[in-house]
Amino acid sequence: MESSDLYPITRLAAAREAAAVAGLDALLLTPGPDLRYVTGYEALPLERLTCLVLPVKGEAFLTVPRLELPAAEHSPASRLGIEFVPWEETDDPYAAVAARLGGVARVGLADRMWALQSLRFRDALPGAEQVLAGTVLRDLRMRKSPAEVAALREAGAAIDAVHAQVPGFLRAGRTEREVGRDIADAIIEAGHAVVDFVIVASGPNGASPHHELSDRVIQPGEPVVVDIGGQMPSGYCSDSTRVYCLGEPPAAFAKYYDVLLRAQEAACDAVRPGVSCESVDAAARDVITAEGYGEYFIHRTGHGIGLETHEEPYIVAGNAEPLAPGHAFSIEPGIYLPGAHGARIEDILVCTEEGGERVNHRPRELVVG
Repeated sequence: MESSDLYPITRLAAAREAAAVAGLDALLLTPGPDLRYVTGYEALPLERLTCLVLPVKGEAFLTVPRLELPAAEHSPASRLGIEFVPWEETDDPYAAVAARLGGVARVGLADRMWALQSLRFRDALPGAEQVLAGTVLRDLRMRKSPAEVAALREAGAAIDAVHAQVPGFLRAGRTEREVGRDIADAIIEAGHAVVDFVIVASGPNGASPHHELSDRVIQPGEPVVVDIGGQMPSGYCSDSTRVYCLGEPPAAFAKYYDVLLRAQEAACDAVRPGVSCESVDAAARDVITAEGYGEYFIHRTGHGIGLETHEEPYIVAGNAEPLAPGHAFSIEPGIYLPGAHGARIEDILVCTEEGGERVNHRPRELVVG
């Protein structure tokens, strides 16, 4: 996939227009997903300042440490036709940015900007109100283009290929950490550039949604929650959860797993343009609550995904935002019984004109091996 398709040069103008509508004078985007979205440049997050300065009025420029200039020049940002402004080790890049900007009243800072950088900008621009650039870029980033949807499909297929291998890694007597190492290797082998996370939660550890890998030995007959994801070379992320069992599962677990499967299906079926995020959350939650497991569903139904594993829109109670074509997000209800076991089923969906398109296609039924 060409970077020009995923990171078109038109995003610079779109970001400037969004900043103007929001009443900002400039966007200041340091390394992270906001900068990569607008420019395609995956800059290293360093204490030395790299920053796209995008004034609403005036020419954009990218200030970079001298030693990072070659990387910037070889990145997709070189297609934008903007000036690259290198700075030397003894320069003050914050003062230089402020001098070029002149008097500004409101600036948008990248959501992932380090505090040490935002505070330096506060000192360099003492009269400027600082707001989050994410509030300005959110609508642009939420509505995925056809190229972005294609990248998410590619990521979905790659993580599906890893889940297809998981039964071969899971054996009684192995530790979660040992299985996790095999999965991490498989994530890279499947085409990801980065392993973002590997959750292998066996037995009672499955009751903790974000369990870290441990040296716990997996026992026969135990359910194991496997939640995995990574970032593709495109920058777009994968995220999918399946549940496996080494032998016949406990009867109590099998009962609520069937409820969970129906809840996930109900939420996926509810996806279509114009439907609110909270109503999709309710579609899953209502099924689980009706069966008596409501108190054990302890998190939102889903999160947006793209250049970040977690981004807007969030599929959660209280979010009345309507879904629109191009929105991409997880549907991942879970049931967690403390001290016993837990389960979660997760797919990434894209809202289309017709409804919801899954980008993950592995079987969602309990995998018994």
